[in-house]
Amino acid sequence: MNAPTPRPPSLFDQIGGEEPLRRLVNAFYDISETHPDGAALHRLHLTGFGIEHLRQAQFEFLCGFLGGPRYYLERMGHANLRQMHAHLAIGEEEATSWLRCMVHAIERVDLPRDVGARLMQHFMRATEALKNRPSPGG
Repeated sequence: MNAPTPRPPSLFDQIGGEEPLRRLVNAFYDISETHPDGAALHRLHLTGFGIEHLRQAQFEFLCGFLGGPRYYLERMGHANLRQMHAHLAIGEEEATSWLRCMVHAIERVDLPRDVGARLMQHFMRATEALKNRPSPGG
């Protein structure tokens, strides 16, 4: 009888678990508050529940999104990205701002290049799905 093929480690495991993920989330929000690439994202955050709330919520969500503990789901009863962001007007500018801040954050916490690239693939798909406002002129 053949043994089952082991599953590859999740992205959560590949980045090293909770501590590196928390560093990534904190770097992301520090950048979104101070870097010019974060201006559109920062404006969007000011219309929500506040940055400190977002740091914890994003950490909890990303744990589960990346294959680790499902803290957000356990606390909120769902982990539906579109539902979480339905109250926000998200267009190309906001999505691009989010992605640029995450690229900077990945670089700042010095994740391995291949892991950072895989993370960005997931994040690009997610931000595309969150757009709920047409691009200017489009």
